[in-house]
Amino acid sequence: MSKKEIFISVDIETSGPIIGEHSMLTIGACFVYNPDIEFAIMLQPISDKAIEEALKVSGITLEQASKEGLPPKEAMSHFESWLIQNMPENAIPIFVGLNAPFDWSFINFYFLKYLNRNPFGISAIDIKALFMGATKCSWHGTKSSLIDKYVNPTLKGDHNALHDAQYQAELFRLIREKQ
Repeated sequence: MSKKEIFISVDIETSGPIIGEHSMLTIGACFVYNPDIEFAIMLQPISDKAIEEALKVSGITLEQASKEGLPPKEAMSHFESWLIQNMPENAIPIFVGLNAPFDWSFINFYFLKYLNRNPFGISAIDIKALFMGATKCSWHGTKSSLIDKYVNPTLKGDHNALHDAQYQAELFRLIREKQ
């Protein structure tokens, strides 16, 4: 018997693009088809390395994350517990992201480094790729602003990880409805 797939929209904010060198600062997540089931957490930085542009995007400083965030192992334990507590019986979580390779890579690294496991497994669904396949557009045509024009979501991204996860969940649902 196959397990039921539960799509989880995940977004992160980081101090830069290099996994293991830059820090994941926040995680936001929600169930795609029940976005009121939500999760948000801030993590303490793993290094003092940052790219100013990345910090400007989220508005989070390394000092703020150091004071308000949880140690990465504790934060990832909370994230895993949230997933386990909210997953229906006989179901598996499927990671959904907008530019999923970036977000999933950080999530995977942190889960494996701090918990020695990743409840999402080794793959993710990328909304950009889903949109490209659904519309036959070019890769350039998968910018979130262009996806918005096609599906007309009610939400917008604002670089708050939870808000962006909820926005991504809406995009995913709307793209799938148009297929």
